[in-house]
Amino acid sequence: MAELKFEITENLGTLSENAKGWTKELNLVSWNEHEPKYDIREWSPDHSRMGKGVTLTADELANLKEIISSIDLDSFE
Repeated sequence: MAELKFEITENLGTLSENAKGWTKELNLVSWNEHEPKYDIREWSPDHSRMGKGVTLTADELANLKEIISSIDLDSFE
C-alpha cells in the first residue's frame, strides 16, 4: 500500500475532544500534495494519526452550510 502524504494547511476549528485527547476538527488538508480540501475527522493529539473522515470541496462545503442553516435545531431538544 502506498504511503499517504498529508499536510494540514489550516486548522479552522475543533468540534469536540474525547477522553483520550483525540479531537474532531475542521481543517484544510492537502492529501498527496494536491490542492487542499476541507476535511472533518478525528486526529490524535500530535496529529500523527487520524480516524475516518469526510473531505469536501469548497462547493460541497457551501452546500453543507446551506443544509445546516435550514435545520431547526430546537426540534432536537
